[in-house]
Amino acid sequence: MAHHGYPVHPLVPGDKRPAPNCSDCSRSQHPPRLCSCHMRHGWCHGFHAATTDLDTIKHWWKTQPDFGIGVACGPARLVVIDVDAHTTTLPARERLLPGIPVHDAVDLTGLQSGFDTLALLAAHRNRPNPCADTTTLRVRTPSGGMHIWYRAPRSGPTFRSSSGSSNKTALAWQVDIRAANGYIVAPGTRTQAGTYTALPGARQPAPLPLWLMAELTRTGHSLATVPSPAPTVPSPRPRTPRPTQNGQRVLASLLEEIRACVASPSGMAFTEKLNRAAFTAGGLAQAGHLDEAECRDVLLRAATHARPHQPRRNAHIIETGMRAGSARPIHPKERT
Repeated sequence: MAHHGYPVHPLVPGDKRPAPNCSDCSRSQHPPRLCSCHMRHGWCHGFHAATTDLDTIKHWWKTQPDFGIGVACGPARLVVIDVDAHTTTLPARERLLPGIPVHDAVDLTGLQSGFDTLALLAAHRNRPNPCADTTTLRVRTPSGGMHIWYRAPRSGPTFRSSSGSSNKTALAWQVDIRAANGYIVAPGTRTQAGTYTALPGARQPAPLPLWLMAELTRTGHSLATVPSPAPTVPSPRPRTPRPTQNGQRVLASLLEEIRACVASPSGMAFTEKLNRAAFTAGGLAQAGHLDEAECRDVLLRAATHARPHQPRRNAHIIETGMRAGSARPIHPKERT
């Protein structure tokens, strides 16, 4: 993993927990970033000690060859979808797909795990089920779950970790997110429960799909955008993009969906439609197919037409969506 630029740290032999702190760190309350153990090749503070330094890594596994391997998701820009298969009581419908109403007419017979809710989310968006995505690394867990590994763009937003059982930030019931301030167990690691096994298909994480990036933004997983390094040479003056017919056509169809929400004072998935349009507009503008300022203006006008009583919320959804979308340029011919 370290050879691919993914910072790793030790896990307790036979377990998925990080190796414990030294006795001094166990008694001391200090920020992990100020821990002196890291300068001495120590592994205190779990994923905060993760590194790609091969000398340190060799020292760790020479000390304890049976260590498991954990990967710090934040520094690696990994977003791992952790699908649980735990048997538990089904929650209320509104908790299955946070922010997406599941109508009473939808038959939930047989729905019992994160595999089902993630498939439900993909079907609702008319997108492929990530559990069947052979283009990216997928790992079967000893408990019968699955880890689906993706790479977030370096210049895009940072995504937070979450639990699928959370009442505040969740992608779907029994679907956890391992990202910033989190770690994931590397394939090949053995625990008392079994081995984390890579499934057939790709052996490296693929780029995070646009629709999943939009869903993570919609469900509150997006943190601040990672700033790009300052250029060492003067940057050329940016050219003003000339809107293309394809770009205008794509955005126009999404704007029409937003305006149609005026027919109902609530519901109709207005927030989702506005977020999707803003995300797409950000990608089209970044690719040079539309002007960013014009996109923002037409989105605001469409949102105000449909929901005139919430101008601040409309503006927030648009800004957040366009910022996330700008990390992944969109060319109309690539849309499916």
